[in-house]
Amino acid sequence: MLKAFVLCMVAASMTLLKAAEEPIVLWPGGAPGAKGTAPADVPTLTPYLPEKSKANGAAVVVCPGGAYRMHAVDHEGVQVARFLNQHGIAAFVLKYRLGPTYNHPAPLNDAQRAVRHVRANAKELGIATNRVGIMGFSAGGHLASTLATHFDAAEENAKDEVGKQSSRPDFAILGYPVVSMYEPNVHAFSRKMLLGDNPDPKLVELLSNEKQVTSNTPPTFLMHTTEDNGVLPDNSILFYQALRTAGVPVELHIFAFGPHGIGLAPADPAAGKWPELLINWMRKSGFLTDKPRASVSGSVQVNGKPMERGWVRLTPESGDQEPVAAAFLSGGKFHLRGEHSPVIGTHKVEVVQVAESTTDRPSMEDLIVLPAGTFNVKQGTNTLTLNLSSK
Repeated sequence: MLKAFVLCMVAASMTLLKAAEEPIVLWPGGAPGAKGTAPADVPTLTPYLPEKSKANGAAVVVCPGGAYRMHAVDHEGVQVARFLNQHGIAAFVLKYRLGPTYNHPAPLNDAQRAVRHVRANAKELGIATNRVGIMGFSAGGHLASTLATHFDAAEENAKDEVGKQSSRPDFAILGYPVVSMYEPNVHAFSRKMLLGDNPDPKLVELLSNEKQVTSNTPPTFLMHTTEDNGVLPDNSILFYQALRTAGVPVELHIFAFGPHGIGLAPADPAAGKWPELLINWMRKSGFLTDKPRASVSGSVQVNGKPMERGWVRLTPESGDQEPVAAAFLSGGKFHLRGEHSPVIGTHKVEVVQVAESTTDRPSMEDLIVLPAGTFNVKQGTNTLTLNLSSK
């Protein structure tokens, strides 16, 4: 009897889980350029939502890789979505149209529609419309980088509410992405599936996304491995360089070891750190909270003298979603401005002293961490003056 009850409860739970993950047809009336009504002709978006108690309002559309020929939906889709859920982020796995049946612009149309769909349903889903990102791996990374460089604004005369939303992602996350359509860095099969056997040179240029970056390209996180011979790490390097040149915030991690297609790299002690680095980047960038920031400037004295070299760190007491703000001290002065600013609210303050003087001889045996109480960051400009003792 007990066994039957347990099995019934498990079945009920699985039914609820399945219902929560039912794929959403992006174009109920048929996708633009559709060549049929089979599953391969119907792009969908499958939601994976975090527990309400964890949800922070951020959302990510996930594009699995597969050389524009298939979807690596497990390790570059569902598993990634579940990881994001653990950190309060809503995830939506995109099944975009594939070659050789569908070439450009079908996959891009699907990605644009996916971001618009999330924004159009943001209130119902508990999502902030200004914190919707795109994420992709391998060829899915090419699609994500394509959307990051080929988005369009809301359509005022759109036929439905979805079309009225902007398709510009607020941030992009690219895992070992295809970026360039040019030799020697192109993944030839992905290009063939996307553009055909003899692509128009203008399309090759248009979809070499390292050449399409502007100052309006969203902040981007990049991850690759040196050993990736499937999609060369030069793709990530080229995109990183283009973003830097355009003044777009960007973070790049290239790990020495690991083949192509590592996903979350759960068994690798080095490359497996990238998901944690991603969350740190999202937190630092302010994508996990809607709280406004405010600048803080100030001075630090230790034992009656300005601290020569060190750090000031402000850790918000409200939780682990808001960014930790850290500033380097020089000559006893520090400034936290712009994207380095803390959010408004109470913070634990710590000072890390790394040098008492700038001489050729060591001035300290080791760094010192000095607790400095709390500080309430308010709207506007804040001043923090600290007089501490290391004795």
